[in-house]
Amino acid sequence: MKVLHVITGLASGGAERQLRDLVALRGLPTEVAVLTNPGVVAREIRAAGTRVHELGMRGNRDVRAVGSLARLVRAGGYDVVHTHLFRAGLYGRLAARLAGVPAIVATEHSIGEHHIEGRAITKPIRLLARGGERLGHVTVAVSSAAARRLRSWGVPASRIEIIPNGLDHAAFAFDPVARKETRAELGIPQDAVVVGGVGRLARGKRFDVLVEAVAGLPEVVLLLAGDGPARADLAALAREAGAGRRVVFAGESSRIPALLSAMDVFAAPSQEETFGLAVLEALAAGLPAVYAACPALDELPAGFDTPAARRTPSTPHDFRKAVQALIKTAPTRFPVPAAVRHYDIKHHVARIEALYTRVHQHTSRPKREQ
Repeated sequence: MKVLHVITGLASGGAERQLRDLVALRGLPTEVAVLTNPGVVAREIRAAGTRVHELGMRGNRDVRAVGSLARLVRAGGYDVVHTHLFRAGLYGRLAARLAGVPAIVATEHSIGEHHIEGRAITKPIRLLARGGERLGHVTVAVSSAAARRLRSWGVPASRIEIIPNGLDHAAFAFDPVARKETRAELGIPQDAVVVGGVGRLARGKRFDVLVEAVAGLPEVVLLLAGDGPARADLAALAREAGAGRRVVFAGESSRIPALLSAMDVFAAPSQEETFGLAVLEALAAGLPAVYAACPALDELPAGFDTPAARRTPSTPHDFRKAVQALIKTAPTRFPVPAAVRHYDIKHHVARIEALYTRVHQHTSRPKREQ
């Protein structure tokens, strides 16, 4: 089988890094198509030897991308098209249908109770998402929480497959050399206490909570890894709160492990998470973590303990208190918990490729045999 992954963009985000890792370990011939914004992750995927097609989509209503993508799919002779994120899920599944692809799979990475990929869930958004879902054969939910939300939208349970995200925990191991070099590069004192966050700088991620929390901790530096539309507002909030010099924006980066090594405490204030990959990456780096929502930890089987992770309400006051407590009591680095190893990337890849085989066999079977 030959697989084409279609994703909205390839800036450094959780879904994008998950696709990079999936492609790196795939056992099938695989290519990637990106609708717009081929960022650092596109370069990483290419550098690892996988072809990346750029569609050059100019906006949500640039329907010409459907025709371009359908032509690419026909020419490539793909057996499976696997879409990621909202816009790619809509346009990619439609193009795959037009091209007659036998197996169409989508992964739902970022569906919240009230927002999907940072945009409010309105009636038109819901209708578009449901229409796009019907064009595919199965939708992968990365957590039980995501599956529950999909069912509430009217997606039949029989069309949903729960396959949690995975990560290569060894890639995030604490590196004291990277810690020193990264702090020097970003102008952070080597002896500073650094609270960090990783993710797209969008309103739904609630990084404003961290800015306000750190503003009340004069000995703490806040390091934010990521970029997005809320960056200017966050910088302005930091200046207004008197913490402008203590909030460091690392921007979009492919060096997330090094940035995690530069941190002392990880903080994730988002209230709507589909999985919570960034929290797991932080735990893999040995960091204590305070978070508002993380289905990956909530849905662990019985017997898993995560002493380095602490859940708290997403308010500046609560995050400030939690950070203060961790600074006072937490060791420099924690051992990697078994909970992180539970979500091994190799297991994720094996389950995804087994799903491709199952869907392809089912849809390719003559109708009289089905």
